Amino acid sequence: MFVNKSVSPTNLIAFTGGHLIWISVWVTLVTSLHDVLHLHWLHMPWLPISVLATAVAFYIGFKNNQAYDRLWEARKIWGGIVNSSRAWGSMSRAYLSNQFVANPQAAAELKAMQQRLIYRHIAWLYVLRSQLLIPTNWEHINQGLHAKKNVRRMQKRIGVCLFSEKENVDKIVEDLLGKEEYEEMIGYKNMATQLIDKQAQELAGLRASGFINDFRHIDLQKILYHFYEHQGKCERIKKFPLPRQYGGMSAVFVGIFIFLLPFGMITEFHDYGAYGAWWSVPFTILIAWVYLTMELIGDYSENPFEGLGNDIPMLSLCRTIEIDLRQMLGEQDLPPAIEPINGVLM
Repeated sequence: MFVNKSVSPTNLIAFTGGHLIWISVWVTLVTSLHDVLHLHWLHMPWLPISVLATAVAFYIGFKNNQAYDRLWEARKIWGGIVNSSRAWGSMSRAYLSNQFVANPQAAAELKAMQQRLIYRHIAWLYVLRSQLLIPTNWEHINQGLHAKKNVRRMQKRIGVCLFSEKENVDKIVEDLLGKEEYEEMIGYKNMATQLIDKQAQELAGLRASGFINDFRHIDLQKILYHFYEHQGKCERIKKFPLPRQYGGMSAVFVGIFIFLLPFGMITEFHDYGAYGAWWSVPFTILIAWVYLTMELIGDYSENPFEGLGNDIPMLSLCRTIEIDLRQMLGEQDLPPAIEPINGVLM
């Protein structure tokens, strides 16, 4: 998530600078053919291009709205995870007691049980985040060679690689679960799902032992259902892309528009003196760049779990929840909160 109020010129150039090169080359080439080689048939009336520009703008607007909806839905889901996690920590401590037990346990034993439930949930948070960051076929890192290299550069500059030293997830999860349980869980294809199931089995054992009654068991089980619900919603966004007839065709339409744009702009500027056609070059580049940037913004916003600067700040949210739950347990040695780096919070 970008946290600065405005986009820096450096980031803007890095995001679109490569495209400015080929746009400038194309516009300059068309203008040179028209004005230097006097191929004056290389022009078009502006009316059909303006109609195309309007259609493309509407199409990009629709795509960007849908991309923003996916991004905002993902943020709402993680907001729900924050709320449910706090409820889980509070209820685990309040409900797990000696009230209904024939043979009461020492306070240290009760705290160990509470800690196990809370630590396993913190592990679930980090595991879910890791699973959501696994690339899908349609994400940019699995596209052509140029796109893959570009995304890797972006991940190092404004993405997950900035925080790699702070997110040794395997070590975090192993410390939370313990070596034996970690080795048991690591073999599952969907570890996050199995961790919630493990919680459910432990609740069943606590109910059988009398540490919670039926009412408390049902309440805690409902929260586990909410975690499954949150996870399923995240997986729905991750595993079902913005339909490619919308996500892919907008790039085609923008490309067609940029290809035709200099022919129409030359027509508009040709009558403005001997160098009128050349005055069209900067304006054509500017218009093409605006349309292309709108397309790129939507394209890089439609996948909110891609490991780039547009992502939901899952690592920060995981750490915030972890700090809250550890403080509920009375711990003093807390991990540091995740701070933005290069204007990005992950």
